[in-house]
Amino acid sequence: MAEDRLACRECHYVNDPDAQTCELCGSSSLTEDWAGYVIITSPEESQIAEEMNVSKPGSYALKVR
Repeated sequence: MAEDRLACRECHYVNDPDAQTCELCGSSSLTEDWAGYVIITSPEESQIAEEMNVSKPGSYALKVR
């Protein structure tokens, strides 16, 4: 389930619940305190990806605290 996962405070990538570091950027700043997410499949064609500065496909949290 997405709500059990950890979001990276740096890049907003949604990681597995047992992650120690972000799978995408390597940051150890992960949090359970996030809301909403978007799945980006084609970042090069996505306006949302452009606004979020996302260049790799994946699930990203919309709001990270």
